This record gives sequence, C-alpha cells and structure tokens, in this order.
Amino acid sequence: MIDEQSVIKVGMADLNVGIQDNIIRTTGLGSCVGLTMYDPGKKVGGMAHVMLPSSEIAREGMLNIAKFADTAIPELLNRLLQLGATRGRIVAKMAGGSQMFAFAGGNDTMRIGPRNVESCKLALEQLNIPLIAEDTGGSYGRTIEIACSSGLLYIRSVQKGVKEL
Repeated sequence: MIDEQSVIKVGMADLNVGIQDNIIRTTGLGSCVGLTMYDPGKKVGGMAHVMLPSSEIAREGMLNIAKFADTAIPELLNRLLQLGATRGRIVAKMAGGSQMFAFAGGNDTMRIGPRNVESCKLALEQLNIPLIAEDTGGSYGRTIEIACSSGLLYIRSVQKGVKEL
C-alpha cells in the first residue's frame, strides 16, 4: 500500500513536481492527457493534467497555464529544472487523450482527446524532450501515477486493468 503522505495529487488543469520518494497521481483522464517528465539521474518527476490543446482559445483574464498543452509542458519543464533536473536526461511519457463520445460528422473541434495528444507531442518536440512511452486514445478513462524513485508510470482503467510504462 502506498503511503498517502508521499502522494502528490494533480487535479484537472493542474501540474506539480516531486522528488525521490514521491508518487504523483491524477485521476479522471478522459479526453485530457496526463503528461509526465522524469530525470532518472536526479530522480525528480512531474505531471501535468492537460485539458485543452492550445491557450489561443483562452478567454480574457487570468490564464491557467496548466490547462493547455502549449503552456503546461514548458512550465512543467521549468519546474523540473528548478528542482535540479538536467535537461538532457529528461524523458516524457503520457496517457489519456480518449475520444469519450461519438460525434456525427468530421468536426475537428469535437476531437479534443486526439487533439490534446497531438498538441502534447508537438510541445515536447519543440522542447526536444523525447516521448519514450504512451498509452493514448481509445474511449475509456484512466488514472495514472508516476513513481519519482523509478520513473515508472502506472496506468489504471476499468476496461484494461493496470499497465506499467
């Protein structure tokens, strides 16, 4: 059983980082993407719960940078670097991006899950962070957690059970 004291929870449109003995967890990934970054040398990790692909659609006012792929991923990288991570060692994994509902027609705006996945990959590519594993797509929800001691990403879903990446 995981000691709940060491668990860092990441909510929807949220991000956080952890060290050595921390486990970072997010629940309720449907069309959202849970993106993790990890430095195996320093044993620091981070997770972003990305809701939408681009901050260009944000309304006036305070921007929640954790909500969008194009703003959350650079911020997550910055926070890992502040914890002492070495940029050249950081690797990424992600899960989620489901197409939770079927829509008639080919309207791209309803493809939130696939668009989130594409936007996360583009942001990682722009930052030169390698994506080494993913469990994306489908039509089911996921809960994920990353162990900062090992970098292992655990993915749980009702339909698929538990998977390790």
